[in-house]
Amino acid sequence: MKQALTIAGSDSGGGAGIQADLKTMHAHGVFGTSVITAVTAQNTVEVTRALELPVDLIDAQLEAVFGDFEIAAVKTGMLSSSGIIQTVSDSLTRHRVSNLVVDPVMISKSGYRLLKDEAIETIKRRLLPLALVVTPNIQEAELLSGLKIDSAEAMAEAARTIAGYGCRSVIVKGGHAPFSPATDILFDGGKIHAYRSTFVDKKSVHGTGCTYSAAITARLALGEPLLEAVAQAKAYITRAIRLSPKIGRGHSPVNHFYFVGPDDFREED
Repeated sequence: MKQALTIAGSDSGGGAGIQADLKTMHAHGVFGTSVITAVTAQNTVEVTRALELPVDLIDAQLEAVFGDFEIAAVKTGMLSSSGIIQTVSDSLTRHRVSNLVVDPVMISKSGYRLLKDEAIETIKRRLLPLALVVTPNIQEAELLSGLKIDSAEAMAEAARTIAGYGCRSVIVKGGHAPFSPATDILFDGGKIHAYRSTFVDKKSVHGTGCTYSAAITARLALGEPLLEAVAQAKAYITRAIRLSPKIGRGHSPVNHFYFVGPDDFREED
């Protein structure tokens, strides 16, 4: 069984972060391991608090995972400070990780800052050059590129600009973009590729970014080339949103196991 690693924060609401990543990896038949960088107090409505873990504990988790498991792909999520980014980058370099998906988590849907301002430059300088693919949403892509994104063409330009920091490819997620809903733009270092799907008009979008990037990570761990991994992940997240449950009073989480029902585990007669 292929094994993957997520390096991210914990979501007490279970819909994003480490919890979403592990559900997604297992949904794709990949064994998920985790390194927790921060603990957040959050639900479907808002993030109220966040506490970073000490960098030596983060490094110890990384060494424990890499020392025992055969990690085929890695994704990073919430890395809130320069110190954490440097610790993670050093470990990824030391263990020669090639299939790295960087989800540059910066701000929660409720507006809570999950990345310190000074850490943005550290991400550009230390983490992005290690990445196979970076997966910012439009707001994150604007912060990383310094460009205003108001069209699909601007998404492509931002992807090219972010790739200039040394990553091999960039996918700018369209999500609810009014100018091109449900369209993601991938720059693979040479060409632009558009991934389109039917827009699902639901509030069940908590953890969509985490889930999408974790799905790409899982498909890479299974040995798929990047373009196919993104296509499969796009199909998965679209269905997970469409078939999501109504949970909580805010933005409901997606349905990571939409293809499994409670009766699927009963013994056959």
